Amino acid sequence: MFRILSFAALAFLAPTLALSAPCGNTSSGFEAWKADFAKTAKRAGVKKKGLQALSQTNYATRTISADRNQKSFKYSLDKFMQVRGANTIVAQGRKRKARNPQFYAALERQYGVPAGVLIAIHGMETSFGGFMGDSQVVSAITTLAYDCRRSEFFIPHAIGALKLVDKGSLTMATKGAKHGELGHTQFLPGNALTYGVDATGDGRVDFYNMTDALASTANFLRKKGWKAGRGYQPGEPNFVVIQQWNAASVYQQSIAIMAARIDN
Repeated sequence: MFRILSFAALAFLAPTLALSAPCGNTSSGFEAWKADFAKTAKRAGVKKKGLQALSQTNYATRTISADRNQKSFKYSLDKFMQVRGANTIVAQGRKRKARNPQFYAALERQYGVPAGVLIAIHGMETSFGGFMGDSQVVSAITTLAYDCRRSEFFIPHAIGALKLVDKGSLTMATKGAKHGELGHTQFLPGNALTYGVDATGDGRVDFYNMTDALASTANFLRKKGWKAGRGYQPGEPNFVVIQQWNAASVYQQSIAIMAARIDN
């Protein structure tokens, strides 16, 4: 799913950023960069499995192409909602809420985030898990960390991906979106590492399990300042939290509109 990415970054890794090798705009310097970046990753706490995954990554040409061509975010709000199938998301979202009201009510009790918001994000990101991406997550996010366009933004997420490999939440075979987003709601790896919740209690945070993914999404929003029972439309307290999920104005407004229609 093409998207302008969340503002959230991992501030605790900031001191490592200046130590990484120079970025590049073509594949020619990728292997040399990886060798140097491995030192940065190790200093940041990445272990053997994560470092091995880094060594196996490939330059993701499709990711670079997608990063240069995110056209839908330039649409008007009405056009964006039409292109992204807002009416279908709302209709399917209402059915999903009606089928499993206890699940969404439990999430709202724990995190304060109403069903409509979580369902709208789930529908917008992956059509409710219908398509969670076909790009290799670790290679995609590592390529973006190397690429000069937004290297500083993506380096913490590349470190996060390697740490998720260490934890067993990712492997080199894990597929996600073109920018390395993963799972039902398309978490960037650094955010997945920070806000992931094992809601099923099986000892592993699995973003390809809907329960873990939606609980993690609710946890992200709560940690970003979501206020239970307060509004989430533009100008209301929780809209600024929706803005933390995705930086595109049309995306933010669409989520707020669809969520209200699902909740009501």
